[in-house]
Amino acid sequence: MKSDRLLSILLLLQTRGRVPAPELAERLEVSVRTIYRDVEALSASGVPVYAERGRHGGIELLAGFRTDVTGLTADESRALFILAAQGAHAALGLDAALGSALRKVMAALPAPHRPAAEVTSRRILVDATRWKGGPRQAVDLETLQDAVFADRRLRLRYRHGGEREVRTYTVDPYGLVAKAGVWYLVADRRGRPRLFRADRVRSATVLADPVRRRPGVELADVWEVLRRQVEERPGGLDVTVRVRRDRLDLFLRISASSLVELPDDDGESAWVTARLSYGVLGEARQLLQFSDRVEVLSPPEVREELARAAASVTDLYRPGVGQG
Repeated sequence: MKSDRLLSILLLLQTRGRVPAPELAERLEVSVRTIYRDVEALSASGVPVYAERGRHGGIELLAGFRTDVTGLTADESRALFILAAQGAHAALGLDAALGSALRKVMAALPAPHRPAAEVTSRRILVDATRWKGGPRQAVDLETLQDAVFADRRLRLRYRHGGEREVRTYTVDPYGLVAKAGVWYLVADRRGRPRLFRADRVRSATVLADPVRRRPGVELADVWEVLRRQVEERPGGLDVTVRVRRDRLDLFLRISASSLVELPDDDGESAWVTARLSYGVLGEARQLLQFSDRVEVLSPPEVREELARAAASVTDLYRPGVGQG
């Protein structure tokens, strides 16, 4: 609707300052000619908006002009009060700010929409964390945030999964992403995109050097590339196992990062089936710690790998082995 588009233009200009007409047209999926007609309509309605043509031109509001959010629709009002992954705000130190912002938005909403928005906030909750994920390593995002918002390079001391050695990297951060309750730093290292789990960062130092991001590349672009690399990574190993009920809780805590989906547990069976995913075959050796409480159903190469690993341990402790 034209009225929604006019409000969108107004809010974009209020947030961004001067914006080129082609950019507004692309964002709102209309022609540049339509944007100029909308600007004329805003001006005719009393909004102090003007357009400057030329290479450095654009559309802009008169300095100091502000509007409120009373143009929100009922559905838009509800959407603002459905809070996804509330733990994310706490991790960023923004819980208090979020509550304050929502109170201000509620006060600015059109009176007819306030009851629906309030009910939505109490009836809809989105929790992006996984069930029984077990205790997680404490994550200090403060330094990572400082680098992201100050546009500075970062020096990380980082431990990769499955490694004991801590490595040092100098990276150019694009931003932070929370996925399924896990925080990631998205950054370039030597001009190539990299993904770092925040809970594996042993220390982080903000450097004085300005960040060196690739021109025209945004956080969402890099995240999409990295996400596809993870999801389409060759060599991924899907493993199906049976777990005895008396070890299920321990299994879920230890194997949380490898679980593809939660077991379908009827609460009665002695054994529960679970699916895991490992990057390489050797990672499946963690199943040995459960002894006969976990049985690998597939694939065969995992059963063979565990049998070889168990045999090597048995040989190591056989009497006479290693003695001169």
